[in-house]
Amino acid sequence: MTTTINPSSVVVATDGSEDATRAVHWAAEQAFLERRPLVVVTATGATQVPVTAWGGVGAGYAPSVDDLVEHGRSVAEDALAVVRHLRPGLEASAEVLVGDPRQALVELSRRAHLLVLGSRGRGSFRSKAFGSVSAAVSRDAACPVFVCRPPARSESPTRGILVGADGTPESLPVIEFAFHQASLLDLPLTVVHCVWDQVAALLGPGLVSPQEEGLEQQRLLLSESVAGMCSKFPEVSTDLRLGRGLAEEFLATGTAEWNLVVVGRHPVDSLLRLVTGSVAISVIEHARTTVAVVPEADPAESGDED
Repeated sequence: MTTTINPSSVVVATDGSEDATRAVHWAAEQAFLERRPLVVVTATGATQVPVTAWGGVGAGYAPSVDDLVEHGRSVAEDALAVVRHLRPGLEASAEVLVGDPRQALVELSRRAHLLVLGSRGRGSFRSKAFGSVSAAVSRDAACPVFVCRPPARSESPTRGILVGADGTPESLPVIEFAFHQASLLDLPLTVVHCVWDQVAALLGPGLVSPQEEGLEQQRLLLSESVAGMCSKFPEVSTDLRLGRGLAEEFLATGTAEWNLVVVGRHPVDSLLRLVTGSVAISVIEHARTTVAVVPEADPAESGDED
């Protein structure tokens, strides 16, 4: 891939589907609020298109790379027109990536400020493919990734932003990202640290009452996890709560009520990524709102290597 972009850019991937269009709308607003350029990209998948994936009269015909690039450019230009209608004056451009979408977007994430993706594609075949793209890119991207999940068919979300806090120094970028989004979107922020006990095993995920005793250590850890953030973002209304249950269960429960859910993910070369990566993917798969997956700091860089 030879595409070069401004490293401050918001990048949104589209395949022309309804889910991708939802992502384009989110990305246009994000780029506008952050005053950043927006790049709309399509990935041709040209190196992996099987002949059997193309039905109809020409079932034995595999389209050429040029055909796929031309189609991808048309899809990207259509999305770009939507962006310009939504946010006139926003600096925006369109690009076509040749090759596997997962690899192309992960590579692009090394040069982007953030990525925005839908969670499903066009049709049954592409639905599974696009779903795997959002999961793979969220797991391996070098920058934060927004995955715009289909909303619940009910009332609009009203509770603001939810972020999980594990209390480690490495999670600071995740917490700061959530505060920054709450400031940008002018929404309240709820920071939750999850605990697992017998009550959680019996009753499932839920919020712990502020009056419940015996959890002072967990509450202290939660307070320490946002140290300095409230003074840095005084405009953000913040609620610190303890939650019961596994983190992935709690963060995915009742997501239709939240405007955005933020989860962390350990660096790609970390063994802990197997754990936090699975949490993030689980939340993405079950959420009924947009999910932001944010890479945590490298333990060596945060001073915990020793």
